[in-house]
Amino acid sequence: MDLQGFGAQLAAGTWVTVQLAIVSMACAVILGLLGASAKTAGPAPVRALGTLYTGTVRGLPELLVILLVYFGAANAINAVASTLGYTGYIALSPFMAGVIALAFNYGAYMTEVFRGALATIPAGHREAGLALGMGRARIFRRIILPQVWRVALPASGNIFLSLIKDTALVSVIGLEDLMRETSVAVGYSKEPFTFYVAAAFIYLGLTALTTLAIHWLERRTTHGMRTLAG
Repeated sequence: MDLQGFGAQLAAGTWVTVQLAIVSMACAVILGLLGASAKTAGPAPVRALGTLYTGTVRGLPELLVILLVYFGAANAINAVASTLGYTGYIALSPFMAGVIALAFNYGAYMTEVFRGALATIPAGHREAGLALGMGRARIFRRIILPQVWRVALPASGNIFLSLIKDTALVSVIGLEDLMRETSVAVGYSKEPFTFYVAAAFIYLGLTALTTLAIHWLERRTTHGMRTLAG
């Protein structure tokens, strides 16, 4: 396949895509843990807020959220800075906007994944930790979180695969990711089929590598649980 000298640009765009996916997923996991904790153990107002978050976000298209964050968050940040006496303009980079939007979106899905995982853990495990004199934070870190991780891993892996594909949407706000660099190459070369096929193979390669990593983590987690049980 003749990439007409655009191979380096596609490689650079792929690296941006990988970084965007990893950072967004890490933030989504944190949001998911917070959201699941709010929906399962928080007071009624917090549970209601968690339900509102997941219900609203899951009903919005990812592209719309990206556009709202990119144009709306910058205005909100500058409005707050203005009230604090700052007269300059604070720009929100496409990468940061993409991270915020994707994390916000997929954090809602991760909330439901972790909520389901938390529901599988017997209450006696927490009570045993308290009986041993462990604090709530230590119980969560040493007892709850490892079990949640094992149960939530398969669904989390599927969500990460979807997130990788949705990073392509961030190209509409100017992020120089794989999709953006592919579009630039198409514009110069006038050969859309060649470069879109190349992009398709790159995305397939990323998802294949991610799938292998997920399977490795699942086997490692299952082996660790069997070792503990034995």
